[in-house]
Amino acid sequence: MKKLILSLFIITSVIFTAGAQVLPSVQFGIKGGLNLASVSTSASSSLSSSNQTGYLGGFWARFGALGFNFQPEVYFTRKSADVTSNGVETKANFTSVDVPLLFGAKIGALGIGGRFYTGPVVSFAINKDQNISGAASSIYALNYKDQNFAWQVGAGLDIKAISIDLRYEAGLTSQAYGTSSTKLNLFSLSLAYRLLKL
Repeated sequence: MKKLILSLFIITSVIFTAGAQVLPSVQFGIKGGLNLASVSTSASSSLSSSNQTGYLGGFWARFGALGFNFQPEVYFTRKSADVTSNGVETKANFTSVDVPLLFGAKIGALGIGGRFYTGPVVSFAINKDQNISGAASSIYALNYKDQNFAWQVGAGLDIKAISIDLRYEAGLTSQAYGTSSTKLNLFSLSLAYRLLKL
């Protein structure tokens, strides 16, 4: 009898979980968080970079069915970089509009679930503030381009209408710093709230 009850419980749970993931859904919400950015360089480069904290805030949507989802986002973000070469330090702050297009999967039921996703990011720079210490020459400016590409990979936890996401973003677009080539990479931690679910 115990085995029968246990078997019925497992079958019911599997059907309920599968049903929750199969049904199509559309969600929309807001998000905000912090990022920790640094500049990557080749091993032979004389550049060094330290992590700097920035922020992000904007909107997200999620379209899901069959346990998979597509999540486009748009948010304002401030990315900060601190680069040093031959004693010349550049402190740079970039404000941009970022548009990630993420594809992933979700597991869970009863309003609690985990997500795993990856996808490209297009970044449109709208402000580039730089302060150069140690030298007045503009040759050491970090030439952050107006349009940049990156790739994100991350995981998230959903608890009812609240989501927590941790991501790594690898820069794909090379940025010039003097005669060197660099890429901007970052980690981000964000908190999101679902405003609408259909």
